[in-house]
Amino acid sequence: MRKNSNLLFLVVFLLLVVAFQKLNAPAPDKEPGVIPYSEFLTKLEIGAVVSAELEGDIMRGNLRDGSSFKTRVPPNDAFLADRLERRNVRFSVNAPPEPSLLGQLFLALLPFAILVVLWVVLIRWMAKSGGPLGRMQNFVGSKAKLLTWDQRRVTFADVAGIDEAKEEVREIVEYLRDPRKFQALGAKIPKGVLLIGPTGTGKTLLARAVAGEANVPFLTISGSDFVEMFVGVGASRVREMFEQAKKNAPCIVFIDEIDAVGRHRGAGLGGGNDEREQTLNQILVEMDGFDTHEAVIIVAATNRPDILDPALLRPGRFDRQVTVPLPDVVGREKILAVHVRGKPIAPDVDLKVIARGTVHFSGADLANLVNEALLFAARRNKKMAARSDFEDAKDKVMMGTARRSLVVSDEDKKITAYHEAGHAIVGLRVPGNEPVHKVTIIPRGRALGMTLALPERDRFNYTKDQLNAQLAMMFGGRKAEEIIFGKSSCTTGAASDIEKATELARRMVTEWGFSSLGPIRFSASEREIFLGRAITERQQMSEQTMRRIDDAVEKIVKRAQETAEETLLKHREELDRLAEALLQYETLTGSDEIERAMRGETIVRTENEWVNESIVPASGPPKKAPEGEPSGVQPENDPDAHG
Repeated sequence: MRKNSNLLFLVVFLLLVVAFQKLNAPAPDKEPGVIPYSEFLTKLEIGAVVSAELEGDIMRGNLRDGSSFKTRVPPNDAFLADRLERRNVRFSVNAPPEPSLLGQLFLALLPFAILVVLWVVLIRWMAKSGGPLGRMQNFVGSKAKLLTWDQRRVTFADVAGIDEAKEEVREIVEYLRDPRKFQALGAKIPKGVLLIGPTGTGKTLLARAVAGEANVPFLTISGSDFVEMFVGVGASRVREMFEQAKKNAPCIVFIDEIDAVGRHRGAGLGGGNDEREQTLNQILVEMDGFDTHEAVIIVAATNRPDILDPALLRPGRFDRQVTVPLPDVVGREKILAVHVRGKPIAPDVDLKVIARGTVHFSGADLANLVNEALLFAARRNKKMAARSDFEDAKDKVMMGTARRSLVVSDEDKKITAYHEAGHAIVGLRVPGNEPVHKVTIIPRGRALGMTLALPERDRFNYTKDQLNAQLAMMFGGRKAEEIIFGKSSCTTGAASDIEKATELARRMVTEWGFSSLGPIRFSASEREIFLGRAITERQQMSEQTMRRIDDAVEKIVKRAQETAEETLLKHREELDRLAEALLQYETLTGSDEIERAMRGETIVRTENEWVNESIVPASGPPKKAPEGEPSGVQPENDPDAHG
């Protein structure tokens, strides 16, 4: 493409040069060997001219001294022939050669051809540079990208933690490799496969792995690439994309974030004339327009299957749904093994321990965790990433970067230490909570302190007692402040704890039936709220029922506060010891360190353990917190901050 553009520029340049030379050609009387017309008349009068030949406005001839001449005759000289006859000069007149019709046509069209060539070159240049003319040229064209099997090939070996999903799509690989085996038995492979799962779980990676295993082209596009402001553009792109897929069959067409165009019809503004709905209609028509013998598989991905149009999910279209969930602890360990493959990892790194401490992490989160650990190791001039680097990377991903430049006063640091110690004591002493893994008063993100748990296994269901234990742990920080400093001296550090506890208690009442009201669901579903149905429909609860719900929530919250207060009063000495240890060491990692700190024992660490930036000893001048900064706020993006 670049060579063709350069050749085109060269041709245009040569044409312009020729035209410029043609327009600026010198006059005949200024050319070498041409005499002025006045000099010719003088020679004619003295009889020096012997013969002459006139062709157009150019006269050539011979002189008596044997030399020749050439001059340009004015077009209005009517007495030239008489002068030549009087001087007995032999002369002849030759008609100038008339240009051919093709030549005349070429000379007439040459300026327009130059303008057209310049316009085409300008448009192509604008298309490469992303200008408005380029966007107009490619406005209705398909934005799908075609990747062949040898371009960044991905196989099932690169996909870990979703073994069930890989098994469900494995037969598609076999079909693309040998379609005749299935066609001989009359079996029909689904036209469309819908990958459902949270963001970052590997839906796109799985689709590329299917294409890589089958060695077929991979046509990828995002759902938002279909829809434009003008009506009809999305439908045109859909038609062009399916035509491109049929030409490259067998192949896989992957539509990422299909909910951007496949949302439930009638839920938005514009009705049936909405551009998004017209694009969806064209997708439905195109999926009905080809059969499985064309060996084109449509794979789509979404994390919102509840808002997709039912016509998109019916048999014959996306009739197979493959769930790509968040990985469990075994899956996370396998994903970590894939990402550390070929990386310099120290022997003290235990992927199983890292997998246990990364609950609710997706594959993308784990990839980011490994990368952050390698960055920590590089900044510390290490040749391998050690356990401390992974620990710091996990803290940074879950809680944010340590804010060591933040100036915190001794008073605020003491409040934060007792606040986090209260969380840890309740988490350790109330049955039903996960083991506490780390307590720190180092500011990270928006929080001045953190208390993290390390689940022994993944939980998919929670009992009522476990939820009540979590609620008690959430209020452990506030109750510790009330016990030590008094109710009138409590800080705003428990704002996030109160918000999360109230939300959890309300869900226990309205969704899970953990109250005296019984197992009745009182809240509208996310699907109804998203589609706007819950707004327009009549409210399903009376004021009395809403009041009973509020009373039940208040009862659960008060019971959790009482449990937290009783536990802290019972273990008051452990609370003081743990807070003093936090003031001295700032971070306590592992159940052994926390238990030893609660017993008042001295914590001895090796030099390598002090390298971890999360557990450096407290030092330096007193620091002051900025005005209005809450202490001990738990991170909102950490689902395990309270066990």
